[in-house]
Amino acid sequence: MTEGLVEVRLLGVPLDIWQRAQEHTDGLLREFALIVQDAEARAATPGRLLALVRELRAGYGEFSEAQRLQMEAALERGEVDIDLTYHVPPAVAGAAQGLGEMLDEADDYCRQGDHLLTLASPPEGLRFRRWFVGEFVNQVGGGPPVPWSEYAGP
Repeated sequence: MTEGLVEVRLLGVPLDIWQRAQEHTDGLLREFALIVQDAEARAATPGRLLALVRELRAGYGEFSEAQRLQMEAALERGEVDIDLTYHVPPAVAGAAQGLGEMLDEADDYCRQGDHLLTLASPPEGLRFRRWFVGEFVNQVGGGPPVPWSEYAGP
């Protein structure tokens, strides 16, 4: 079942930060859905932002429904953090990196405030996203897991 797959372990995922980051991303994706549905909004939106909207809506999803459910259950039990294990194809490293870059670009549009109402990711959410994505890239590349508590990134 895991032949050809790489194990990626996320250690000490902070559930409160994950939840806030997920709520922010959900809000951004809702705004993207509104842009796509409204002809006037589409006409007023720069082509690159529309392309980004299409890419994120098509490619963004949970890395795994099972892990999302584990995190939600842990939150309901009052847990503060959780360790997660994923078994992913090696290509997920590039996909994760691409997703992170697209979300960074979406944040740039949010900061500009010209075409999106959603605010850019708060520093805590951005740091979490960089750790989360970075762990997939790092571990698929053969690096050891870096627990959230030890992450010193931006």
